[in-house]
Amino acid sequence: MRANKASSGIKMWLAVIVVVSVGSCLPVKAQQNVVAQTPPMGWNSWNFFGCHLSDAIVRAQADAMLSNGMKAAGYIYINIDDCWQGKRDERGVLHANDKFPDMKGLADYVHSKGLKLGIYSSPGPKTCAGYEGSFGHEEQDAKTFAAWGMDFLKYDLCSLEGEGDQKAAYKKMGDALRKAGRPMVYSLCQYGMEGVWEWGAEVGATMWRTTDDIRNNFYIAMFMGFSQNGLEKFAGPGKWNDPDMLEVGNKGLSENESKGHMSLWAILAAPLIAGNDLAHMSKATLSILTNPELIAVDQDKAGVQGRRIWQQGPLEIWMKPLADGTKAVALFNLDWGEMPVSLQFSDIGLSGKHSVRDLWSHKDLGTFDQKFTVRIPKHGVALVRVK
Repeated sequence: MRANKASSGIKMWLAVIVVVSVGSCLPVKAQQNVVAQTPPMGWNSWNFFGCHLSDAIVRAQADAMLSNGMKAAGYIYINIDDCWQGKRDERGVLHANDKFPDMKGLADYVHSKGLKLGIYSSPGPKTCAGYEGSFGHEEQDAKTFAAWGMDFLKYDLCSLEGEGDQKAAYKKMGDALRKAGRPMVYSLCQYGMEGVWEWGAEVGATMWRTTDDIRNNFYIAMFMGFSQNGLEKFAGPGKWNDPDMLEVGNKGLSENESKGHMSLWAILAAPLIAGNDLAHMSKATLSILTNPELIAVDQDKAGVQGRRIWQQGPLEIWMKPLADGTKAVALFNLDWGEMPVSLQFSDIGLSGKHSVRDLWSHKDLGTFDQKFTVRIPKHGVALVRVK
């Protein structure tokens, strides 16, 4: 999250997903393996609440995640973003502000729901919103976060410029988390600069942002996702490329656009971190966020990130191999009107006949020979499984 970022207009796109069947104190890397064999799933406060956040709001989000079925679908992290910080005491220990009177108590409450709690800081002196960062207090803050019972740390670049090397700064906190002895998801937020995908795992990170901030704008969200092509070799169990949080359910995206956004994140094996108000959302939004057949694509245990395999004008096809030998395939219509999109099975190493299942309507569509073709309306999305 960065303040005062300008949005830009990007061509509107549309997705169809296909799955084709073919038959105690731990080292940093051990922490990764423990906490994130599949892409982390949860919620973050920033996209919807920004700095208007409190202990009561976080508890309400945890309650909602448990009661509405999101926890059962795989979402487990409740992550507090910026603006929770108070001041450091005479010993340098960081305390929360008045909106969070008891962080340990809040963590205990979230844990009592069978969920995990996350926190936010910066390697610089100040956070993006101008609160206390962890610069010069890395080990001290890591111990504080561990003592509170935190399970996730989002570490945001803001204010580090001029204070030293990015990689060294992120490694310093990675080492501090290891010494603190509590396994945590370590999420680097530095907008994909300095080729973070090449060294993120080296500094102990579990996931790393590969893009600028997302917006509740379909053009921007899909641009973020499509920009991941070529980064697939850096992702896998315990180490994930992160094109930023989900905007599903926030104003600015239609129901069909939200499906396209969610579908692309699934094909990318991206972390699924919801950014809406979980306590007040429509049944349609909840259905999109908890679609079990889509989540299965994202959470596939092989941990392979999808890649682009074909493009012609406004049409694109992406493929994601799955652990059981099937292949998830995403077909995108980037145009403004309804267009037919065809997957030639030979393009993904297949031939002959394959049955197709629609994963949004949860219906079998029949058997197709050599190719699968679907007409996609403007900003519509189809999610299918072929086997």
